[in-house]
Amino acid sequence: MRNQRSEGWSRREFLTKVALGGTAGFLGLERSSLAAEPPPETTRIRLNQTPGICSAPEYVVKQLLPDEGFKDIQYVPETSVNPFPMMASGKVDIMIAFVSQFLISADAGAPITLLGGVHPGCYELVSTGQIRAIRDLKGKSVGVPAMGSGHHVFLASMAAYVGLDPRKDINWVIHKPAESVALLAEHKVDALMAFPPIPQELRRKNIGRVIVNSAVDLPWSQYFCCAVLANREFVRKHPVATKRAFRAILKATDICALEPERAAKYIVDNGFTKEYQPALQTLKELPYAKWREYDPEDTVRFYALILHDIGMIKSSPNKIIAQATDWRFLRELKKELKG
Repeated sequence: MRNQRSEGWSRREFLTKVALGGTAGFLGLERSSLAAEPPPETTRIRLNQTPGICSAPEYVVKQLLPDEGFKDIQYVPETSVNPFPMMASGKVDIMIAFVSQFLISADAGAPITLLGGVHPGCYELVSTGQIRAIRDLKGKSVGVPAMGSGHHVFLASMAAYVGLDPRKDINWVIHKPAESVALLAEHKVDALMAFPPIPQELRRKNIGRVIVNSAVDLPWSQYFCCAVLANREFVRKHPVATKRAFRAILKATDICALEPERAAKYIVDNGFTKEYQPALQTLKELPYAKWREYDPEDTVRFYALILHDIGMIKSSPNKIIAQATDWRFLRELKKELKG
């Protein structure tokens, strides 16, 4: 086994790797190309700090943002399971968050813009007893942190997809995320919707069985789970800063995909999560490289149609795409950051 210390970066090593293109040339854009661009309109950038390990690119990016011209890099702690009000209020400029929650916020008129996808997966449905498929949840109790949380919205989408009515057929049990493992272990719920590090802990303790792993199970693995979103006014006022911050996040996403050991150690050493092994397991399991392959517009259409059918949003996919997405930065960056 390699020494964990060897997996870490000094800032000089980290930036040298980024500037030179990194492992297998995956960063693609040279420092000279950055210098040819206008500087960002603002040197302050505020990101969301969530307990979810799956948002690791949002933490790894801290080392990359100075090269994009940002001097004041702030992380705003997430205070609820729904981070979108913070972004809508202007407290957060750019963040990684769950697509379906974005659709509900966009439908309600929140000034938030979806820029592109990060990865499929991260959510897992874990059950006990005789539940072996989503259809078996009819009449059963399922634990989620809150109604309207990503956990709730995602499982509601899954239930609707297989013909259940999530408003009537599932008994939703609200609980604190920290209570998730005990809740399932003590059979106080029949199933649990969770994202890292909870599924990893459940597997480690041999509690329950995985019914759906959205990173690998169809159709969920074909669409983005998490995406890069920005405050609409920030995008309007600071298009260069938006592109530069987005580029840094995509570079950080590539680092998570190709060097998970170093990325995991970085987010632990910098206090974004506590334990190395769950972080490493998460980064190895999630398909971060898919940001290059998948079309985020397909994801918006897929989930918007489901949420519309079950009455969670009123807007059509076309309306949301027209009013709350901006693909111009992604198109440019896909050309620049060629794998």
